[in-house]
Amino acid sequence: MPTVEYKGKTFEVDEDGFLVGGLEVWCQEWVDYVKEQEGISELTDEHWKVINVLQDYFRKNGVAPMVRILSKVTGYPLKKIYELFPSGPGKGACKMAGLPKPTGCV
Repeated sequence: MPTVEYKGKTFEVDEDGFLVGGLEVWCQEWVDYVKEQEGISELTDEHWKVINVLQDYFRKNGVAPMVRILSKVTGYPLKKIYELFPSGPGKGACKMAGLPKPTGCV
């Protein structure tokens, strides 16, 4: 598997750049790395709300939530989620949250 080195940490990633090891190896350095890749200058409370909802849902269900569930739980319309995570809820938000690449529509 490929690896990513960032701020003194080495992360194992899959072929799509998602963190291998998930929430067990997820850390602030990973968040900073993905933030930089996404072109996000600063994470707001809104970003963290989406990340926390994704992680909580994943812990309970073993999968990332569908977009409509993410939108309903956060209270953010899909347009807002794309404003927060330009590459989308699946590629950007799930990656930043340390979740595996979603297989469905997220």
